[in-house]
Amino acid sequence: MKPMRPKVPVSVLIPAKNEELNLPACLASLACADEVFVVDSQSGDRTTQIAQDAGATVVQFHFDGRYPKKKNWALDTLPFRNEWVLIVDCDERITPELWDEIAIAIQHPSYAGYYLNRRVYFLGRWLRHGGKYPDWNLRLLRHELGRYEHLGTEGVPNTGDNEVHEHVILKGQAGYLKADMLHIDSRDIYHWLERHNRYSNWEARVYYNLLKGMGDRGTIGANLLGSVVQRKRFLKKIWVNLPCRPMLRFLVFYVLRLGFLDGRPGYIYARLLSQYEYQIEVKLYELLKMDGHINQVEQHYGSGDLPARTAAKLMRDGRYKSPSSTAEGASIH
Repeated sequence: MKPMRPKVPVSVLIPAKNEELNLPACLASLACADEVFVVDSQSGDRTTQIAQDAGATVVQFHFDGRYPKKKNWALDTLPFRNEWVLIVDCDERITPELWDEIAIAIQHPSYAGYYLNRRVYFLGRWLRHGGKYPDWNLRLLRHELGRYEHLGTEGVPNTGDNEVHEHVILKGQAGYLKADMLHIDSRDIYHWLERHNRYSNWEARVYYNLLKGMGDRGTIGANLLGSVVQRKRFLKKIWVNLPCRPMLRFLVFYVLRLGFLDGRPGYIYARLLSQYEYQIEVKLYELLKMDGHINQVEQHYGSGDLPARTAAKLMRDGRYKSPSSTAEGASIH
């Protein structure tokens, strides 16, 4: 019988919704955490029961469509009994080697947080190429010193109530841990597609904001000489202006960054990323065509609250009548 590992004085935050397939393995990898919170969004499966059976504290989050979303709300609200918080998604695992490193890292007085490197598995294979590795995320932090950036996307429909790809703004110095965090999703391709359909709504809004010159206030900022995530944001500002992005995304992942070395899973992932980029492009076109509205035009027809330029376009296309013209032509039957 293996000896019990000592508890590490870290509080774990897990955002969840309908995660009964992923949650057991995730929670098993967190056994040595001092406390675990599962922040649920009214799951319809066994997520809540699985979390409670494992000794986690379950808190329900009810999203009202405004800022903040789930992770920032949890960081603001939950009564953590530890200074350090580790944020883990349900399809992620913390290895014993990483726990050993975390136990030492949180004793360092100079750091306010740490980046963890994710090892992403897809169709049973570690995607070591294509730009999927290394994949740095700031997940371990002194909870009073970090919050997720505000990109102005919380009102976008069909994106869910959890931060998608926002990054943590940290007040203090960040370090990098060596041991990997594992990303292993036990759900099928259907769920990957469903999730990325939602993500593409979010990404389209981010692209739209960048094209419209949204400033860096409230975000991590874009800096070619900054942190790894600031460099990515800098490159995204260039990327959003490039033509043929779906094809380019396939070529960058599969050819330039050697995704072909990951065999058939690497090829499938590259094709799916290209499809994902096309979804973003189409939804971005919709946003630009409709002055910032996405999947929302019909509910505004005849209401008088469409932007004037959008209404004019729709009227020219014969797809919209102003409230005044509608009223003039109305009759009672």
